[in-house]
Amino acid sequence: MFFQKGNRHLFYFVSFWAFTIVFSSCKNTKNITSAKDATNDKETETKNNISSKKKIQIKYSEQLGVQKENITNIELYSFIDEWMGVPYKYGGKTKEGVDCSDLTVILCKTVYNKTIEVPSSKIYSQCKPIDLKEIQEGDLVFFKIDGDKISHVGVYLQNNKFVHATTKKGVMINDLNEPYYKKYFYKAARIK
Repeated sequence: MFFQKGNRHLFYFVSFWAFTIVFSSCKNTKNITSAKDATNDKETETKNNISSKKKIQIKYSEQLGVQKENITNIELYSFIDEWMGVPYKYGGKTKEGVDCSDLTVILCKTVYNKTIEVPSSKIYSQCKPIDLKEIQEGDLVFFKIDGDKISHVGVYLQNNKFVHATTKKGVMINDLNEPYYKKYFYKAARIK
């Protein structure tokens, strides 16, 4: 018989190596599967990012009246998308409520990594005034609504549109040519 005392060690030896080979091939299959899963996850994430980017481009190109190819700063428009509609709260700094100067400070820090301080009149002092003809996406627009002092600020986008926190409707996009904003517009400025 094959499994006599002398051959028992050979049987264990062969069994051990057979088990090792089978286990090793299963482990390699698992590693290959894990690598395929990771690749699929990355591909899915990339597709989702591309899809999100296109949605942002389409949404904000329509709101601003520009071609979707003009919406290139996806970080800016994603930020706006997250904050859109947040209610106004004087001194607020969260999505529970925010005011115009704090929204501007948070946007500038998050999107452009620029640190400025509130209120809007102080923000203006940290900027260099520019002609409205020179304005670019990310520049700031200031208004004198309450008398003779700067009392409101927004971030310029494109095509005369700017994002800001309004007292009645919270965070929204408006046009500098709207009669109300045209009446109270003070200056455009760029953070130094």
